Amino acid sequence: MSDTSSKTRWQTLDSDLHRITNVERANAFVARPLMAPGIAMVFIVLAGLLAAILFGKADGALIVIAAAAFGAYMAINIGANDVANNMGPAVGANALTMTGAIAIAAVAESAGALLAGGDVVSTISKGIIDPMSVQNSNVFIWAMMSALISSAMWVNLATWVGAPVSTTHSVVGGVMGAGIAAAGLGAVDWMTMGTIAASWVISPVLGGVIAAGFLALIKARIQYQDDKIAAARRWVPILVAVMAGAFATYLAVKGLKRIVSIGPEMALLIGLGTGLLVWAITVPWVRRKSEGLENRTRSLKVLFGLPLVISATFLSFAHGANDVANAVGPLAAIVHAAEFGDFAAKVVIPTWVMIIGAFGISFGLFLFGPKLIRMVGSQITKLNPMRAFCVALSAAITVIVASWLGLPVSSTHIAVGAVFGVGFYREWHTDRRRKHSNRQRPMETRLALEEVQRRKLVRRSHFMTIVAAWVITVPAAAVMSGAVFWVLTAFN
Repeated sequence: MSDTSSKTRWQTLDSDLHRITNVERANAFVARPLMAPGIAMVFIVLAGLLAAILFGKADGALIVIAAAAFGAYMAINIGANDVANNMGPAVGANALTMTGAIAIAAVAESAGALLAGGDVVSTISKGIIDPMSVQNSNVFIWAMMSALISSAMWVNLATWVGAPVSTTHSVVGGVMGAGIAAAGLGAVDWMTMGTIAASWVISPVLGGVIAAGFLALIKARIQYQDDKIAAARRWVPILVAVMAGAFATYLAVKGLKRIVSIGPEMALLIGLGTGLLVWAITVPWVRRKSEGLENRTRSLKVLFGLPLVISATFLSFAHGANDVANAVGPLAAIVHAAEFGDFAAKVVIPTWVMIIGAFGISFGLFLFGPKLIRMVGSQITKLNPMRAFCVALSAAITVIVASWLGLPVSSTHIAVGAVFGVGFYREWHTDRRRKHSNRQRPMETRLALEEVQRRKLVRRSHFMTIVAAWVITVPAAAVMSGAVFWVLTAFN
């Protein structure tokens, strides 16, 4: 009897422990989605505390503290959305794991922001608002605060929808909307806005055309050659040298401005020298790497893996050096206006503001970045190392060309446009080969023309979502900024 009673008690205890375990698992499952927002909130609070320590006793300290918190929120959203364009192709091509991509991007973005980020930023972004049209420093502060809040909210919304958008264009829209709310339509330089609107079309198309051109070159000169390995030994070092030269030129012009000012001619010489050096190093590396490889396309992917990882790293460094300054521009403007009581077209970015931007991007990438990385890397079109390498190379070259042409392009539009360019080129090329192959078949085994045309390699739903998000980014951010400005000034 006692044995039966003891056995019953143990069964009851086991059942209770099993229930407790299930409850703990359920709690962990429920709490997991809340972990990332919780960590993000802690970082935002820490950014506000940092501002409080630095400006606790100064006039306008509360405004600076609030701006620092929203600046941290903006940086987190940049990491969640914008950085995916650099690392997405490498992850989609399986050249990097998600963990490896996040780690490399976090280090490269932070290094770019802190080592090569701009000392000076245009607070009236891209010159779209006339500073003299703003009545006083208080109105200017609320306008910049509105731009900061609205651009962060818009990038957050785009990330939730799954659309990679331009952070710079979001800030431009926010500044424009706040400027209109503060000083009317006449405060906007509509010629500049027209140039920015033109870049919505020019940058992704240019990026797509260049990426498709390099993919066509790889197919013609390497993939479709009888001896693919010999062709790769000849052309891969050239392509890697072009990539290295492009990045060296880009970083010489954009990334070294803190140290020394370099003109276009010197930047080209630096790029040419770097390209030749990298070519000399890559030739023996490709020869060793290609030994024993089978003469087929699958073998070629090995040769593009390391160059793709290096290019993705440089893209992240360049992004940190340039786009972070644009993103924290409104915060830097608020700090300057609160500290000195005036506002200027250009201000120096304090080191602590750049630190918030750099670390915020890293947190945003780590906590929320995988969603957009998967979108860019694998859900638009299928990428392999060769196609992803074309995307990275196109991004570097397009930014250089656009900079020399004076076009205010977006790195997001260029990178995603390059992914679309690769996908649409593959679709066109595959469709042409299928039609040719179909004509060679016996009549009874031919596919219907509709069936041949139906097999698409680019997901149209993602294409439409992303293009729609690009088109409405500036007006949506402007409307949100105007509304935020009205709310902020109504209660002050």
